[in-house]
Amino acid sequence: MSTHELTQTPTSDTARRERLLGWIGLLARLVLGGVLIAAGALKVGHPVTSKMAVQAYQIFPYELAGWIGLALPFAEIVLGTLLVLGLFTRVSAALATGLMILFVLGIASAWARGLNIDCGCFGGGGQIGAGQTAYPQEIARDLALVACGALLIRHPRTALALDSRLV
Repeated sequence: MSTHELTQTPTSDTARRERLLGWIGLLARLVLGGVLIAAGALKVGHPVTSKMAVQAYQIFPYELAGWIGLALPFAEIVLGTLLVLGLFTRVSAALATGLMILFVLGIASAWARGLNIDCGCFGGGGQIGAGQTAYPQEIARDLALVACGALLIRHPRTALALDSRLV
């Protein structure tokens, strides 16, 4: 054994692993939070289109879908901001992950029912031509974001997070 191997302890390996997870967590926070902020910001100034996007899924009663369409951009911006800042990381990640799972289920439901709609994830939404749907890519993107959220739920202590300054 080398001198380096003799001086390494399980504690230093654990600390190194935690540091690495902290930086990976930062990346997950920035990706998930950044996507949520972008999605919300692109919809927040277009309430009619945002309502129409949720209504196009034909999951909720028409009026309820309209209210969801109005509230969703603000919820995305708030959750995204909390994640980017690293505030209430575990709770924010859990809520964002739940939202992403709902998005996956909504897109899969539209696909399974043969609806031809734009997901409305980054603005837009509503009916589109049959060959214009991108359901597999949208589901894959949202599942990747679910993975980011799951990592943050499991390991909420991340680099450069305001949580660490509060606790």
